[in-house]
Amino acid sequence: MRFSSVNDMGIHNCHGPMCLKPVQTPLASSAAVDMSPEIPISDAVNGEEHLFVPPLNFSMVDYGIYRSGFPDTPNFPFLKTLGLRSIIYLCPEPYPEDNMQFLNANGIRLFQFGLEGSKEPITNISEDVILCALQVLLDERNHPLLIHCKRGKHRTGCLVGCLRKWQNWCLASIFVEYRRFAADKARVSDQRFLELFDISRIRQLLGNLGSWEELNAVGDQCALTSEPLSPQFTCG
Repeated sequence: MRFSSVNDMGIHNCHGPMCLKPVQTPLASSAAVDMSPEIPISDAVNGEEHLFVPPLNFSMVDYGIYRSGFPDTPNFPFLKTLGLRSIIYLCPEPYPEDNMQFLNANGIRLFQFGLEGSKEPITNISEDVILCALQVLLDERNHPLLIHCKRGKHRTGCLVGCLRKWQNWCLASIFVEYRRFAADKARVSDQRFLELFDISRIRQLLGNLGSWEELNAVGDQCALTSEPLSPQFTCG
């Protein structure tokens, strides 16, 4: 299993925010929609073959790494343009059947890490599960890759924040990026988790683990199962 190191992966050499602003409700198009007066607006909007709708809170994290809220069926054409190899899903609920069909049809592998959604003052963020997810995230063979939870704010923000610590970002920049996506829903508990996250555990794991069998031993409950075209990994 090939993991990216600080020296061989360009994303680890940055020290400040380089992500795009979160996308809330934009429409990107591969071709401009003709909105001239002689064409009814309804006809232009209904030209779905020209419209690509990103998921809620979609943004590029780094080369080959993206983040978002939960993708829905209207987002599938947009996701297809990314050429994804993998999705990291951070919720414990089963992946919807429509989403699984999309993954199977496009040869995308699903890695599920079941972090429970929670509200302050209680938080259920597991450092072991985050470490498990980081190993998938740092393996360049899984790129291009999308990270998502429900809203793309808290659980996704914590995983991306831990990646930033691996990239040697300062805490101030990590918190700025976290708050950009969480907005008025930012949680002190998430930011405390990021502050206390032990980056040395990533170096230790990446130095010691070299196979999926060893990866399965990380965390309290990790299991690897295979399905046609889209092997699914679950942890948590």
